[in-house]
Amino acid sequence: MTEVQRIISPEQVGDDSREETHLRPQSLAEFVGQEQIVESLTIYLKAAKKRSEALDHVLFSGPPGLGKTTLAGIIAQEMGGRLVVTSGPTLEKPSDLASLLTSLEEQDILFIDEIHRLRGVVEEYLYPAMEDFKMDIMLDAGPGSKSVRLDLKPFTLVGATTRSGMLTSPLRDRFGLSFRLDPYTDSQIGTILMRSAHILKTELISEGCDLLVSRCRGTPRIANRILRRCRDVAQVKGSGKITAEIAQRTLTMLGIDNLGLDEMDRKILQLLAVKFGGAPVGLSTLGAALGEETETIEEVYEPYLIQCGFLQRTPRGRTATLNAYQHLGLKEPPHPSRQESLPLDI
Repeated sequence: MTEVQRIISPEQVGDDSREETHLRPQSLAEFVGQEQIVESLTIYLKAAKKRSEALDHVLFSGPPGLGKTTLAGIIAQEMGGRLVVTSGPTLEKPSDLASLLTSLEEQDILFIDEIHRLRGVVEEYLYPAMEDFKMDIMLDAGPGSKSVRLDLKPFTLVGATTRSGMLTSPLRDRFGLSFRLDPYTDSQIGTILMRSAHILKTELISEGCDLLVSRCRGTPRIANRILRRCRDVAQVKGSGKITAEIAQRTLTMLGIDNLGLDEMDRKILQLLAVKFGGAPVGLSTLGAALGEETETIEEVYEPYLIQCGFLQRTPRGRTATLNAYQHLGLKEPPHPSRQESLPLDI
C-alpha cells in the first residue's frame, strides 16, 4: 500500500497541526463512532477493490471537526492511492482544477474541503471529470481558440461541506455516496480521548477524562485540542498525569465553562442579551459587532448555541433565549415589546 501524500507538507504546518494529523485514525477499524458510515464504507471499499475500480465519488457533510478529512485519508489508505487535498475557495480558475486533475494517478483521492464554496465556472468543469473522467480545456483565446478533451485516470472525488444546502443540485447528484456525520456520544468521545492520550504518551485519569468529555461538544477535534493543552499543564504544573484538577485548571485557562461554551460563545450571547437589549439582531450586524466573519458565526458558533437552546433564529434576526439569560446569570429577558423596537437586518 502506497503512502498517503498531501499537498500541504508537514513543514508548512505548526506543531499542533502535525500532532492532530498524528492522532487521526489510519483505518476504518481504528475509527471511533459513526458506525453506520463506517459499515457502509467498509462494504463499498471492499467491492471497489475486488473490481479493481475507483471508489464512487463521496460527499461528507456535517459540522466541522467530526472526521470528514480523516475519513478521506482512510479512503486513500484503503484504496492504496495518494490523498491530494485542496479546498473550494482555493480553486479560483478552471486551470487550477485542471492542474490537479491531470496530476492524479489511478485510484488517487482528490479531497475538496468546503466544496460548497466552489466557483460556478470551476464547478462546471468538474462535471465531466466526475462522470466520464474527461475534461475539456480551451487552447488560446479569440477566434482561433479550440477545445481539447483530456482523458483523466479514474479517481475518486471526496467532497466535504459544513453546509450541504448550499451545494447545487447538479453537483450533489454526481456523488454516488453521501454521508452526514453527527456529533459523537460521551462514551465515544471518552474512547477518543483515551486513545489520543495513549498516542501522546500521557496518562489520562478517568475522572479527568469524564470532566473533559462534558466540555467537548461531542467533537473529536475539540477534544484533542483540549487534551493537548491539558498535557502541557500537567507537565508544567503537575506530575504529568491529567487528573480532574489538572483538567479543570486547563478548562479555566481556556475559558471553557461547564457547558462547553468558550469566550466567543458567551460574547455572542452577551451582545444579544445586553448590548442589543434582547432585540432581534441581523447576522451582518452581529458580525460587525464581534469583528468576525458572518460565515464563521453561522457555521462555527451558532450550531452549538442553537443545540444548547441558547440562541434562536427568527425572521427578523438572532435572539437569546431564556436559557441563555439564566446561564449568563441575568435576571430575565427584556419585555417582548422591547424586542420590536430595533428593526435589524437578518
